[in-house]
Amino acid sequence: MDKSNTKKRIEQLRVEIDDHRYRYNVLDDPNISDGAYDSLFHELVKLENENPDLIIPESPTQRVGASPAKKFEKVKHKTRMLSINDVFTEVELRKWEERLIKQGAKKAIEESGYFVELKMDGLAVSLVYKNGKLDYGATRGDGTTGELVTQNLKTIRTIPLKLRNSDHKDVEVRGEVFLSNKDFEKLNRKREKEGLAKYANPRNIAAGSIRQLDSRVTSKRDLDFFVYAVTNDLDLKNHSQEHDLAQKIGFKINENNKKCKNIEEVVEYLEHWVKAKEELDYQTDGVVVILDDKKEFERLGSVGKAHRAMIAYKFPAEEATSKVLDIVVQVGRTGKLTPVAIMQPTLVAGSTVSRATLHNLDEINRKDIRIGDTVIIRKAGDVIPEVVGPIKKMRNGDEKKFEMPKKCPVCGGKIVKKDGEVDHYCADKNCSLRQLRQLGFFVSKNAFDIDGLGPKIIDHLMIEGLVDDPTDLFKLEVGDLMPLERFADKAAENIVKSIKESKEIPLERFVYALGIRHVGSETATDVAKHFHKLESILNAKAEEFEGVYGIGERVTESLTDYFSDDRQRAMITKLQKLGVKISPYHSPVSKNKLSHKSFILTGTLSSMTRDDAHKKIVSLGGKIASSVNSKTDYVVVGEDPGSKAEKAKKLGVKILSEDELLTMLK
Repeated sequence: MDKSNTKKRIEQLRVEIDDHRYRYNVLDDPNISDGAYDSLFHELVKLENENPDLIIPESPTQRVGASPAKKFEKVKHKTRMLSINDVFTEVELRKWEERLIKQGAKKAIEESGYFVELKMDGLAVSLVYKNGKLDYGATRGDGTTGELVTQNLKTIRTIPLKLRNSDHKDVEVRGEVFLSNKDFEKLNRKREKEGLAKYANPRNIAAGSIRQLDSRVTSKRDLDFFVYAVTNDLDLKNHSQEHDLAQKIGFKINENNKKCKNIEEVVEYLEHWVKAKEELDYQTDGVVVILDDKKEFERLGSVGKAHRAMIAYKFPAEEATSKVLDIVVQVGRTGKLTPVAIMQPTLVAGSTVSRATLHNLDEINRKDIRIGDTVIIRKAGDVIPEVVGPIKKMRNGDEKKFEMPKKCPVCGGKIVKKDGEVDHYCADKNCSLRQLRQLGFFVSKNAFDIDGLGPKIIDHLMIEGLVDDPTDLFKLEVGDLMPLERFADKAAENIVKSIKESKEIPLERFVYALGIRHVGSETATDVAKHFHKLESILNAKAEEFEGVYGIGERVTESLTDYFSDDRQRAMITKLQKLGVKISPYHSPVSKNKLSHKSFILTGTLSSMTRDDAHKKIVSLGGKIASSVNSKTDYVVVGEDPGSKAEKAKKLGVKILSEDELLTMLK
């Protein structure tokens, strides 16, 4: 064939192969045999190998074979991938619906009902399509930022490289990557024959496979994908329509998902799958219940890090029994002492458990857990195992009550417990293990992301006296590391290079890296977004931290204590002098018409929830305060306002009606 005819043949083959992929993987309705499909695919491979200039990224042949990546790049999601709040009983589920009704969703529930989806036990990912072609794919990460794993996602045949419907070219699809039970067992049989250890559960394999640097390894895992959302402005009325659209543009949808008219039908669905889940060829740990009306779903907004109009009903957790051999105390990065049960190794929920956190002394006393007890352990899917409680009838009198040590088991320092808190802490800020964990946290992926500095290396550096706190890391030279055991020339050079490359860091990751109590990555982002610059955080007072959207009293106290501590401030200054550059938060906000204006909302708003009003105010540069004082700019008064309205009048603070607020927000 000449070049022109070859090109036409290649294009025909691609269309035909993708059509069969769609019929086989999405519709489960193949119309040719596997042998015929393989023959078409083989011809395409042959023609592309002979004409490499005609290969395009979305060709079916390009699902596997890219060179291994050195590391995964990070990408910010277009909108945050929120988590889902859990309920465990029908009573809790009905209370959730009652809250929706109180917040004005009764009409939407009656007219549109709910959409229920089996909750896949896999790895959540986002797929972004531009001009109908897969642009990139990313993991959920911390919800705000994920890792680019496009090449690995391309190996999954139920993920189209090119959308089938030209009407929807620019969309984001979110869903779950998983491994079927059948393929999990097949993989374990193969490993057993090769004399390798079996994998514990399908979820771990799915997550590990997507984070493989070599996509050729991922391609051997037979991963699958189910859609749970199609985003962008698609003018769809109901969430259930997103699933219909997903199938139309080339994705496989879970046929077991269902639209329910009311909560009674939802309960029937739950009762069915609690028993029937064992018949499925994939792991599921519950059901996600979603208000089907998209407009009302958006109006209800979110609480904390989860949508109000979505809830996950978790199936009863798997349980097993074991014996508590000892209770030891771990010292965390903030000095917190956590009792941990050391148990006889026990298989539960697909993995062997030998340790479980007991949280704190109050929890141990409440459950009456003793050393020597036979206890019930609960472990749902891939979560941390929990000690439910002891089987008291099995006690023989040799069991011992646990007592919190008087001194830190690591450094011998004094142990303190603050009034009103349940946790104990090591008061010695120089506690060695605490320092080790603080440093490990400081260099971790979501913080400074310094490659090569694992716990063993950091421990080695501390023992040798080279590192005492985070600032010492930025003083290290290749010559300092070379004389040490385990450090070859290249290893020393790589670590020092990695440290130098980490010197430029966004404000939100820097705040997270400081390891402040109660401040995780999402809260650090909220703080950075509120203050924009490090200088503003360092100069902030307690009431300004109170104004950060989404944080409460405990977090405010932690932030205030940390940034008013002279030692911590000196460390931050030292880091800057050593060349650490902390870039301001890059806000997507383009309008700042409410900049530096502080608001308090009291009473019920009719046009939106208070949470949504908070978000809109913050998006326009305003701040949300928690208490009225003379510096408050506005108090917005809705129906049935509280005492804050009276206090505003006494102090002469400007009072706004809901209509006046809406005018300001336009």
